[in-house]
Amino acid sequence: MIPQGILNKMDGSRQRYVDELLSFLRIPSVSTYSQNGSDVRRAAEWVLNQLKRLGFQAKLYPTEGHPIVFGERCDMPDRPTLLIYGHYDVQPPEPLEEWRTPPFQPIIQDGYVYGRGATDDKGQFFTYLKAIEAILAVESKLPINVKILVEGEEEISSPHLAPFLSSHQTDLKADAVAISDGSQFMQGIPAITYSLRGLSYLQMEVNGPQFDLHSGVFGGVVTNPVQALATILGKLLHPDGRIAIPGFYDDIVPLEAWERDEMAGLRFDEEGLKSYLGVQDLAGETGYTPLERKTARPTLDVNGIWGGFSGEGAKTIIPAKAGAKVSMRLVPNQNFRKINGLFREYVESITPAGVTLKIKELHGADPVLVSRDEVHVQAAAKAIEKGFGRAPVFIREGGSIPIVNLLKEVLGIESILLLGWGSPDDGAHSPNERFLLDDFHRGIRSVAALLYELSPS
Repeated sequence: MIPQGILNKMDGSRQRYVDELLSFLRIPSVSTYSQNGSDVRRAAEWVLNQLKRLGFQAKLYPTEGHPIVFGERCDMPDRPTLLIYGHYDVQPPEPLEEWRTPPFQPIIQDGYVYGRGATDDKGQFFTYLKAIEAILAVESKLPINVKILVEGEEEISSPHLAPFLSSHQTDLKADAVAISDGSQFMQGIPAITYSLRGLSYLQMEVNGPQFDLHSGVFGGVVTNPVQALATILGKLLHPDGRIAIPGFYDDIVPLEAWERDEMAGLRFDEEGLKSYLGVQDLAGETGYTPLERKTARPTLDVNGIWGGFSGEGAKTIIPAKAGAKVSMRLVPNQNFRKINGLFREYVESITPAGVTLKIKELHGADPVLVSRDEVHVQAAAKAIEKGFGRAPVFIREGGSIPIVNLLKEVLGIESILLLGWGSPDDGAHSPNERFLLDDFHRGIRSVAALLYELSPS
């Protein structure tokens, strides 16, 4: 139970919390752009100063890319330790013309804060700092030990995080990890994510003649790489939406009956989704509901394709090469390295004669499944109910969070709490990203409740 004095402190500080969040959002910490390097570091130093103000032993750790901030306040040797993960970097704001207001000049409108990073992940991460601040202001100590890890490369796949985890395993030791970098099931229905899909992301390049050819002179005697690529891509999926790669489904853990029953009981607005997406029909694997397909079944998508001439007017060529990027979302018990191998074997077997194929593995992550009966998960459920005023639903998430795999594999932490305070329509990665301020404050309350729920006394 959160002491009443802490609740009063949070209620009386609401406007200040928002003002400080706006300051955080004004820093254009776009990790993918080299020209924003100084801004990314400024965001790291901003977080570092916040931790030091809260009495954390905190330090900024340089990497070959952007710095990592780590701090700890472990005053209770007989209490559990919670590791909190967040990221201070943000996605590029483009296309700028689609923003109604400048992305790094956040505004409050209709109860939302608009700005890049509002929900992904500055706003959600900041709830942890404010909850800790409120507790310390009233109690002078935390009910459990807390460690905080904040990186600046999440939006570019965290290339330097694994080495940091490996070299700081003792420092990062914890009983559970809390990550708020997602969303509720829908607005007003808080959720705990107990499963994430994995990812296999590859790039294909099909090469034909050593240079572009005149299609009138050489058409009919060489294999066209663009058409060969189209042939390959057209054979990746069956008409019923199932993935055609032999062995792809062999290791999958089927959805249990209770999971399908609970998904069926969730308020999923199929017509509203079609309207939001601007499509007339939903697609995917037959035999499963749209919610099951988008969160709990594997998928294969072509993410990009190139080759030949696509400029204005005509240019009659047979292109020398063509390429595509393909991603596959994986479900428990699939392994992305095995899937990469199966993909390679299958695509090589269906590649037309007359061209050569190159496959490059870009990113990968294994799926995650956390037992909802785990004690820390149940504590989180109680905390969210106190913060949001209703019990959370348990959901699977269609996306991937590679940090979760790293924490499990490198640090050996099995208790991963995926607690999203945002909403699916917040526009993460999109123009006009936003975060409902009521959910921001509910998140702060939920974090405070979590720290007390995790305490044994």
